[in-house]
Amino acid sequence: MRIGIAADHGGFELKENLIPRLKAAGFEVTDFGAFELAAGDDYPDYVIPLAQAVAKGEVKKGLAICGSGVGACVVANKVLGVRAALITDVFSAHQGVEDDDMNIICLGGRVTGHALAWDLVQSFLGANFKRTERFVRRLDKVAALEKQEA
Repeated sequence: MRIGIAADHGGFELKENLIPRLKAAGFEVTDFGAFELAAGDDYPDYVIPLAQAVAKGEVKKGLAICGSGVGACVVANKVLGVRAALITDVFSAHQGVEDDDMNIICLGGRVTGHALAWDLVQSFLGANFKRTERFVRRLDKVAALEKQEA
């Protein structure tokens, strides 16, 4: 599976920790930056290209990381077709995909330890959308709102 990852200075260390683990697990990883630790960088500069790549199908799923995960989540959800969530527990990591077709997981590099982050990412990447009628119906309503707002 081809996945994307992006982080600002607040998530840089966690991103750098996750990339080799992802590659070792067999994922093809596209890194959208930051490519070096720079205290004054801005999460939208990295998360927007990641979210656009997810929306276009260039990568199947994305990992967006900033200090708390909140900013990354806010900006990712501004891209049409993205369903991103700030995730802090394993249940939500897979349930968000299974029920809501979440395609970007947002993590807080300053609040989520490396071991928990790896568990969350594995659960997210291992999950598949269930496509049951009620879940599809709900996503159709979200898509209708996106069209209306566009």
